[in-house]
Amino acid sequence: MSVELTPAELTPADWGRYPHTLADVLPAVSGALGVSSGEGLVVPPGDSVVVLLIDGLGATLLEEYADSAPTLRELTATTLRAGFPATTATSILSLTVGAPCGVHGIIGYSFRPDDDCRTRGSRRVLNSLRWSLDDAQGPSALVTYPPALVRTHPGSLEALANEGVRVTYVMPGEFRGTGLTLAAFRAPGQYVPAVTPDGVRDGALAAVRGHSRHRRFVYAYYSELDTAGHIHGPGSSAWLEKLRLVDRLVAELAAELPSGTTLLVTGDHGMITADRAVDIDTAPGLLDGVETVAGEARARHVYAESGAAEDVLKAWSGYLGDAAHVVSREQTLDEGWFGPEVTDAVANRIGDVVAVARESVTLTRSKNETMESMMIGHHGAWTAAEQLVPLLVAQG
Repeated sequence: MSVELTPAELTPADWGRYPHTLADVLPAVSGALGVSSGEGLVVPPGDSVVVLLIDGLGATLLEEYADSAPTLRELTATTLRAGFPATTATSILSLTVGAPCGVHGIIGYSFRPDDDCRTRGSRRVLNSLRWSLDDAQGPSALVTYPPALVRTHPGSLEALANEGVRVTYVMPGEFRGTGLTLAAFRAPGQYVPAVTPDGVRDGALAAVRGHSRHRRFVYAYYSELDTAGHIHGPGSSAWLEKLRLVDRLVAELAAELPSGTTLLVTGDHGMITADRAVDIDTAPGLLDGVETVAGEARARHVYAESGAAEDVLKAWSGYLGDAAHVVSREQTLDEGWFGPEVTDAVANRIGDVVAVARESVTLTRSKNETMESMMIGHHGAWTAAEQLVPLLVAQG
């Protein structure tokens, strides 16, 4: 694997250099398990597959700090794009649905869903990671925006279960029943609570050990690398400690895989260290004519008041200049930002204006996103450090 270590961007014009995305992983798993013919990515055939998602595992970071992760380096088979925006909720849906967000509809950390998704009240912002209204600390959105209405497209994970594949989920117990889990993991399966590396390892291995009449698929998740990156910054001593834990986890999993089992390890996004913040809440004129701002510090959806979209576009473009790509909703659709196909319902969720931060800039909200504005590590935009994730392959 060789990827750029600079903050060079991978805009839509560059995406052909990395043709495979997270959305291609489960279709390839389907082929490996004999459920479908499988196209694109090739996964070794067998009767069981474990997909381990390491939150925040970026390909450029892995290459830069490979000395702390020799197993990850050795097992890396190829490099994928996370897809835009490079953020957890979007990437997890792209993985489990097997389609970009223009189809599955989770178009960012937060966004304003279309009217057909709402069961009551006025149109509000949905934080898709927390499944809360308005912001990360807002009230639950489960009733206002039921997950089954926000994400309606059938996906690869359900297709596996429908063909008789036995599904197991190994992830934190607190995730069970949350909006994001209900949206992303619709296939019936066994839920194994696990937070620590040892818990993830033991849960995944228990699901594929022993003889079974069923083909088996395990989704496992580990979050602490991402947490360390947000708080301390990618490359920090705290982050490197978590990277070494991840390397040990993968080494132990790979060493104990039963015969006929394939392990795939990937990430949902990479991360950059922010060094310049533009505060939307205090910048003169940026909120004029704006109903609400969603997204996150590296990728923003801006929803304008009726008739004000053009003025908002001019104001944001003029103020931010080279600090961000600032375009209209129509341009994002023309250039395929949210995937080659965007349904009409999903198009209505995209901001009237979309702003993507360049280099190491963040578009923060000091008054409305206090916690997020204090973070050191960020993701969501187009740098290789955010967009590129590794795909590791090991066989029992």
